[in-house]
Amino acid sequence: MSAVKPVRVLHFADAHIDIANYGRHDPESGLPVRVVDFLKSLDQIIDTAINKEVDLVIFAGDAYKDRNPQPTFQRAWGERMMRLSRAGIPTLLLVGNHDIAPADYRAHTLQEYATLAVPNIFVADNMKLWRPDELGVPIQVITLPWITRSRFLARNDMNGKTIDEIHEMMLDRIDEALRGLLSRDIDPSLPLVLTAHASLTGAKYGSERMVMLGQDLSLGMGLVTNPRLDYVAMGHIHKHQSLNDQPPVVYSGSIERIDFGEWRETKGFVLAEVTRGHTDWQFVPLDTRPFNDCLVRVEEADGFMDRVLRFLPAAEKIAGSICRVRLEYPYELDALLDEKLIRDHYADAFELRIIKSRIGNQQSRLGDLVSVETLGPYELLRLYWRTKERTEAEVEELLDLAESVLNIHAPEARAVSELAASNES
Repeated sequence: MSAVKPVRVLHFADAHIDIANYGRHDPESGLPVRVVDFLKSLDQIIDTAINKEVDLVIFAGDAYKDRNPQPTFQRAWGERMMRLSRAGIPTLLLVGNHDIAPADYRAHTLQEYATLAVPNIFVADNMKLWRPDELGVPIQVITLPWITRSRFLARNDMNGKTIDEIHEMMLDRIDEALRGLLSRDIDPSLPLVLTAHASLTGAKYGSERMVMLGQDLSLGMGLVTNPRLDYVAMGHIHKHQSLNDQPPVVYSGSIERIDFGEWRETKGFVLAEVTRGHTDWQFVPLDTRPFNDCLVRVEEADGFMDRVLRFLPAAEKIAGSICRVRLEYPYELDALLDEKLIRDHYADAFELRIIKSRIGNQQSRLGDLVSVETLGPYELLRLYWRTKERTEAEVEELLDLAESVLNIHAPEARAVSELAASNES
């Protein structure tokens, strides 16, 4: 009797192809260069799926940065999905929180593929068991898209319930539905995959954590470690990680670094060989644009700039990188700082941001109300997080996250803050 042939699955998530936090526009395509970077990562994934002749592609949610992508970015995503369609590779697109409007009856960003019935492209916008006769592959897939609290409230009477009570009821409903599928509708002879766009208890968050605070519904590990499952393809958390051995419970992570909160993370996707009762998988790193972060502390005036330059990474190591230099020095040494020398050193970098943290600055005292009133949003946030005893490294990462939260372009906002600080002095 011959061995059962494994089903080859490519799993990726959190593409966010239209995020362009850094850099300029590409003169050839007219797109932001960072969008081109994201699309190159997506191309590597599509190329692998075609060249490796995988049996199924699972995208675990979040194609764009929000639910209102520009038509140009929709076209770029669509071109790549059509490559999979023409190659005859069944592709399951799960709807994530960035793909969907919170209100009922609103179209999501992946709706067009279902509306137009694009061959081999399947859109999963509800909890469902996808069967082999639908996918054309000898595998079963349970889909769990992002579940919004507002939609749940619209369909259920939750008057007088606290947020915790609502979340508990949502978890109970999900658990009940999943157990129902597992007990009634599963073919025990075929492998079974669960794909979900959600947070799992115990998962380690990347830089997206700030945006998700107060909004996340965290699923318990018991929901995803049922022994009847053979692989769990997770999306939503940008940090690649595996949370269980068998069945493997895997976040593929995002396909590109969003900001400096993710600068240490390797980005990629997952190739899995799924059989009934066992799965082998590997994480495949993507060739992405590097980030470089450098923290320099100088406390003496003697040889100030020489000391700063000595601690910078070698120029050849940062060519083409997105770079950040965080300077910490006494306030009275501010006049000794020569930013031009630093920028010359980073001349071949893709982008450089210089963050100055002046130690002993009188404006760091929140009691000085006149100073506080003149500060911009980033300087105010910096002061607030310092009062919470955050380290300077943590403060800078939080400031990067604040850029997307406040929808303010960081260099301009920080320039305003720096100008306010200099005027006050």
